[in-house]
Amino acid sequence: MRLSDTIESFIKTMLQEDQPEVELKRNELAEYFHCAPSQINYVLATRFTLDHGYVTSSQRGGGGYIRIVRVRQTSGDHLDYLLRERVGDSLDAQTAQVLCAQLAERKVVSKEAAQLMAAALSPQALSGPVPEAVKDVQRAKIFKCMLLTVMQQRKPADAGNG
Repeated sequence: MRLSDTIESFIKTMLQEDQPEVELKRNELAEYFHCAPSQINYVLATRFTLDHGYVTSSQRGGGGYIRIVRVRQTSGDHLDYLLRERVGDSLDAQTAQVLCAQLAERKVVSKEAAQLMAAALSPQALSGPVPEAVKDVQRAKIFKCMLLTVMQQRKPADAGNG
């Protein structure tokens, strides 16, 4: 397992269901993992973003800390956020993969459905002699259609639970 994966797992273990927030000292974490503080910054910047369901904040200086908060959203809120705010007119392949994985992690869709979505949005699926910018526009449109379909499928189930 790569160091980044190990650091991510360690932080996620600290963020169990009963504790949606944790404060860490960057230097202490770097010492614990025998790495540079920049490695901790990398993990936070790439694995603990709003797309992944987290908000991070930090205070620098002698008593500095990093605060990581797991954002609690219902699946409907998350879908609405993705549709209205996160996915704009363009979506690159790497971001699409992250968003699909996040849908499965939040149990908005099954792991298998997320894998199918990711495959449909992959560079292989959208290959051809077309500029990357055009592919990214198409990818955003396809992903939004997928999200709308998921939202429509979830409404009858959500109505029965209320």
